[in-house]
Amino acid sequence: MAAVFDRYAGLVYSVALRVLKDSGQAEDVTQEIFFQLWRHPESFSFSRGTLGTWLLVVARNRAIDQLRQRRPAEPVDDLKLASSTNLQSEAERSIMMQRVRGILGDLPQEQQQSLQMSFFDGLSHSEIAERTGQPLGTVKTRIRSALSSLRKRLEP
Repeated sequence: MAAVFDRYAGLVYSVALRVLKDSGQAEDVTQEIFFQLWRHPESFSFSRGTLGTWLLVVARNRAIDQLRQRRPAEPVDDLKLASSTNLQSEAERSIMMQRVRGILGDLPQEQQQSLQMSFFDGLSHSEIAERTGQPLGTVKTRIRSALSSLRKRLEP
């Protein structure tokens, strides 16, 4: 058993350490694996591969099990997560977009279509008039009326 430990302990420990990223826990996993082999040598079968490969697989699986059993070191309420996004402004933006969509849905279909073509499709007023077959003044009036309705309903 001493020869097996000397030969494979470093590999088993390195696999456990790579998974756990904690030297103390990696040492515990390594020790448990070799105790298991000492107490139950029949758990290893030569028909399934080499002893070294089996030990490495057991080390990886045991380390993953250990990770799953970990409890957070800090209460979740105290845990601060770094984020490149300002979550408050994103939430406010999302709420505003829902309001705008609701207001747009209440507008007459012609105004919705004119706004869509102007702001989302990037068409000029003249291009909208040409595509819809409507007079340029009508297109401008629809867009102005739609924007006015949006402004009035979005005011606090």
